[in-house]
Amino acid sequence: MKKSIKSQESDAAKNILKKSDKIEGKIIEGYDFNKGVDYNKIIDSFSNTGFQASNLGEAIDIVNEMIKIKSKIYLGYTSNIVSSGLREVIRYLVEHKKVDVCVTSGGGFEEDIIKCLGETVLGDFRLPGKELREKAINRIGNLLVPNNNYIKFEEFSMPILEEMYQEQKKTGKVYTPYEIIWKFGEKINNKKSICYWAWKNKIPIYCPAILDGSFGDMVYFFKYKHEDFKVDIAEETRQLNESTTGIEKSGVLIVGAGIVKHAILNAHLYRNGADYAVYINNAQEFDGSDAGALPEEAVSWGKLTPECKRVKVYGDATILLPLLVAKTFAKNN
Repeated sequence: MKKSIKSQESDAAKNILKKSDKIEGKIIEGYDFNKGVDYNKIIDSFSNTGFQASNLGEAIDIVNEMIKIKSKIYLGYTSNIVSSGLREVIRYLVEHKKVDVCVTSGGGFEEDIIKCLGETVLGDFRLPGKELREKAINRIGNLLVPNNNYIKFEEFSMPILEEMYQEQKKTGKVYTPYEIIWKFGEKINNKKSICYWAWKNKIPIYCPAILDGSFGDMVYFFKYKHEDFKVDIAEETRQLNESTTGIEKSGVLIVGAGIVKHAILNAHLYRNGADYAVYINNAQEFDGSDAGALPEEAVSWGKLTPECKRVKVYGDATILLPLLVAKTFAKNN
């Protein structure tokens, strides 16, 4: 039987005007510019703003707690981070011993050294690749790197490889990637360099894909001359994995994804997970990639503890990381 109009009206009212259960939490309220411009308070207001601003606010809280309880801090960063102006942010953290362990990609190592030898300049995302190729200019997003920088890198690298090879022949010493990075940091002797401060402060920069880039090209050319030259990636993997065992508290800050993210989290399997985790990347989880995997997935593997304080912040690290460091590591100087 068809309901009367009055009955239909009553049902609609019940559905639309259903009373809510009581909810508790932060009240959403943004910064009031009637109070003037206070950048500290603007960032503080992110926690109550919602969306990714609130995730960044949570990330700041988690990193501050990592610092407060003196947890061992693992910093991961990808090649593009060093190509950009975030190189100086990473250098600050390593220079002032704000982190204990770093993990990066091949480009995260070589781009740091290359920037000591030549400049990277601002370009545009839409510059034609054909024209740039004809001019021997390489594009990284909207950054431009002249190929001359890589020629200088080869000239710088070959004598160091020769020195390491001769030591290998004489003593049997086979360098791990982080020892290679320390060697290059020592040789570059430039205070603008992340690798220099890593060597100076004996902070390991583990690099599981050290041969995936220009340095790999250098090793490839070098092996034409010395076929028996070796790099000990297996020993480095052992050391990274064992670095997590027996520590009281562990925190991870991973900027970017890919092999850097996986290497740090996989190493934490050996202590049944990290206690704190902050991810900053734009990767999605729908394809099942580790890059896009949320912290909750890492809990299922034992890479993060079930009690781990964790958050992923989606967005551009060139904007997010300086804000996070300003409210955490730099504030606690």
